[in-house]
Amino acid sequence: MNELSIADVEAASARIAGRVREVVVARADRGRDSADDYELHWALEFMQHTGTFKARGAQNFLLAHRDAGTLPRAGVTIASGGNAGLACAWAARQHGVPATVFLPTGAPAVKVDRLRAYEADVRLTGSEYAEAQAACAEFSQQSGALMSHAYDHPYVAAGAGTLMLEILSRVPDLDTVVLSVGGGGLFAGVAAVAREHGVRVVAVEPENSHALRAALEAGRPVDVEVESVAADSLGARRASQLALWAARHGDVRSVLVPDHEIVTARARLWDEHRLVVEHAAGTAWAGLSSPGYLPGTGEKICVVLCGANTDPASLGVDSRAR
Repeated sequence: MNELSIADVEAASARIAGRVREVVVARADRGRDSADDYELHWALEFMQHTGTFKARGAQNFLLAHRDAGTLPRAGVTIASGGNAGLACAWAARQHGVPATVFLPTGAPAVKVDRLRAYEADVRLTGSEYAEAQAACAEFSQQSGALMSHAYDHPYVAAGAGTLMLEILSRVPDLDTVVLSVGGGGLFAGVAAVAREHGVRVVAVEPENSHALRAALEAGRPVDVEVESVAADSLGARRASQLALWAARHGDVRSVLVPDHEIVTARARLWDEHRLVVEHAAGTAWAGLSSPGYLPGTGEKICVVLCGANTDPASLGVDSRAR
């Protein structure tokens, strides 16, 4: 596949209908930003099953393989920073097959505990996602388990892109969607839909974890160092080829934000709006006030807020760090 299409996303939408929660899109109370003359909406995707958009791709992946008769009794395996593993384990349990999830040893305890609650076989391997991915590939070869991917698979990306179809059904005259990017699964799916509807996509990454920006600069996916407060959800070492193809279109803007702005944005979401979200959501919102993207007068913008797998106690630490 050279590029994800809106037809791929529409097929995923039909396949997963009734199996995921439709996103709530809320008109934002602007708070400190009230002097800015643009209309802001939030896509509250942290309310999705398992707390992130990953549930969409996991369902699409397993349903497509089930329908094709290629879902083995050995089940499914995946490497993840946590969120993709949660979605995979949740979907696998629904389909009655085992899930084996490989995580870096530093994965947040809240995600490990939830994985075990979904009856997944959790294996902590290596210090970062790439090492867990290598262990997962070896396990798949030895066990016969179907190997999924946290972001780099057409079924996973197309499933994630169904979020954009729902956003547009609620705000049909949307100008811009803003989202954080790790490996690029959500971005590739969202961009495929946005492109067909003339919607700009602002892809926001942490300064010290920017696989998509590096791929754009190199002209191909390349490995990057990963060191960010948002690494547990945006810590991919390499962006997908699907994401790179999507990012080359003229309606995409790549933005980088420093960790201190991510921390501040996440704390503000709690302090001003009582939204408990991961640093990935803070990354997306931080991009809206970054010099890399300045909204225009009257622009209608939707910021994707995802996910919910975080320790609420850490919000107090973030607030004091500002």
